[in-house]
Amino acid sequence: MEVVTIEKRTFSYVCERFTEFAKRIESLCSTHTQKVENWLDSQEVCLLLGVSKRTLQYYRSSGRLAYSQIGSKIYYKLSDIERIIADSETQNQSPKHPTSYEKN
Repeated sequence: MEVVTIEKRTFSYVCERFTEFAKRIESLCSTHTQKVENWLDSQEVCLLLGVSKRTLQYYRSSGRLAYSQIGSKIYYKLSDIERIIADSETQNQSPKHPTSYEKN
């Protein structure tokens, strides 16, 4: 086994750089984890929206709901699902006035 000796100042510098490196890696990992948590799969979306898989497919094909596909698995952004829920609530709360027709 070979023993290498370095000056204390060099050792301190290496330790500082390693600590900075570790903090950057932790920051990158936490950012990546947050992004992953904001995506839902089809089953979760069906449960949240209370719709069938076929209805979810219709939302995708009609452009109503954006999605990403990795292999055969489909993912949806949580923000898009929240938007659909909010749009649905807005439509349900808007007053419905009967259309009046004039006679000619």
